[in-house]
Amino acid sequence: MRILTTASLVALSLAACGGGGGGSSPQLTAGWQMGVFQAASNYANKCAAPRMGTDPITHVAYPDRAGSLLDENNFLRSWSNDLYLWYSEIADQDPANFSTALSYFNVLKTTALTATGSKKDKFHFTYLTSDWEAMALTGLSAGYGAQWVILSSAPPRSLVIAYTDPNTPATAVGANLVRGEYVLMVDGVDLVNSTTQAQVDALNAGLFPSAVGQSHTFVIQDRQGGQRTINMVSADVTSTPVQNVHTIATASGNVGYMLFNDHLATSERGLYDAFTALAGQNVTDLVIDIRYNGGGYLDIASEVGYMVAGPTATGGKTFELAQFNSKHPSTDPVTGSAIAPTLFLTASQGFNASLLAGGQALPHLDLARVFVLTGADTCSASEAVINGLRGAGVNVIQIGSTTCGKPYGFYPQDNCGTTYFSIEFRGVNHLNFGDYTDGFSPQNTQASSTPTGVLLPGCSIADDFSHQLGDAAEGRLAEALSYRVSGACASPASGFGKALHAQVRSAGDGLMPASALRALMIPTRH
Repeated sequence: MRILTTASLVALSLAACGGGGGGSSPQLTAGWQMGVFQAASNYANKCAAPRMGTDPITHVAYPDRAGSLLDENNFLRSWSNDLYLWYSEIADQDPANFSTALSYFNVLKTTALTATGSKKDKFHFTYLTSDWEAMALTGLSAGYGAQWVILSSAPPRSLVIAYTDPNTPATAVGANLVRGEYVLMVDGVDLVNSTTQAQVDALNAGLFPSAVGQSHTFVIQDRQGGQRTINMVSADVTSTPVQNVHTIATASGNVGYMLFNDHLATSERGLYDAFTALAGQNVTDLVIDIRYNGGGYLDIASEVGYMVAGPTATGGKTFELAQFNSKHPSTDPVTGSAIAPTLFLTASQGFNASLLAGGQALPHLDLARVFVLTGADTCSASEAVINGLRGAGVNVIQIGSTTCGKPYGFYPQDNCGTTYFSIEFRGVNHLNFGDYTDGFSPQNTQASSTPTGVLLPGCSIADDFSHQLGDAAEGRLAEALSYRVSGACASPASGFGKALHAQVRSAGDGLMPASALRALMIPTRH
């Protein structure tokens, strides 16, 4: 995955997407008629290079059969026309004029803009199926276990460590990476000031290893300004999506805290254990740190909502309702089932049965309010937690900065070894609200009752890399602890809204390198 460019730090998907056309391939033939579509099933799994044997992750035989690049492109064309939320806004182009499936997929989306001038569809991407399955089902990916965050995109660049996963190369003796440390050099190349393509390629190779067993050297600057040189060897890293669960004793009761980084299959067990522990410690308030949580399975988000609020507040209420395009007003076009609300789930779904079997009653805290720490990387299923709880009447107090703005979701679609992610539905809460394409922002205003639920004033606070996550002195957590006592921000901002939050982001919030595993909202585990 290439993240660094010679001019700036930009985010690309793991599988590089080509440009627009690129000329016809010798494999392609004529026959396209604008506006005339065959069923996607006519072309599904007909591959120019079929996979053979059994998928090592799912243990199911590959469905691939001999086909051509034109078959792959025709599949994408028909599939998008059927399922894409804004299918009528796709410019129908001859699939024979694209030399790769990825370059064709890249144009099968709307080019419309929102009222604020941002792209209407910001979440159209692909992933190698093998990599997607490994991460989504097992939490495995090649790397070091350190999450980089981009603070400054143009030279002089700034790359800081946001958090680490335990028992990984990043936390091993000799590396000991911690939040707030900066990467200055990679394999002898200056990360801050390098400009040539060769230098950038070397930085990418070191920061984002393509396989396990790759050895790279880094110069790290600690938070006191000292420097050290370390060596890390990439490994199959299992992410730990729920970390640092603990309580903070205060004069007005115990406050629970958890760092929740991904709605992956492996997070279900971690969340179950976290809420079980907090339920036994009589917490009176809860702080969920989702500033780096890019999303994932909607069912897990629903479980979180139930475990926060409990059965009385959520009973019989919609956590989220998926609304598909006009071709599918009443039936889920992927599962074939009648469209029905996703309720607040009261039992485990068994995403990874080896960790937690399905059907286990979920613990719950029965809280009337919850604090969420957010940032620009808070996205999709994480935003659904906020929206779903507010729709059920729970007071969600937001501390941090504006979220990414993704009330949309999709079912991952594998075809010929590539998994495609194309927006297929819009999600709304119990009050039928789902209009947050520009994100949720903390409200530095008085409390108000709106059609979206009760909005309590929150606080805009830039990310604080000078303290560890979960430290009561860390900026966003400290603000939440102060707010729960005073009901106001410790340092109220002079204004509020998009301009304020853009300023806060640029002042202190970084952005994670983009990944197909971030910004996900997947309706079910199926």
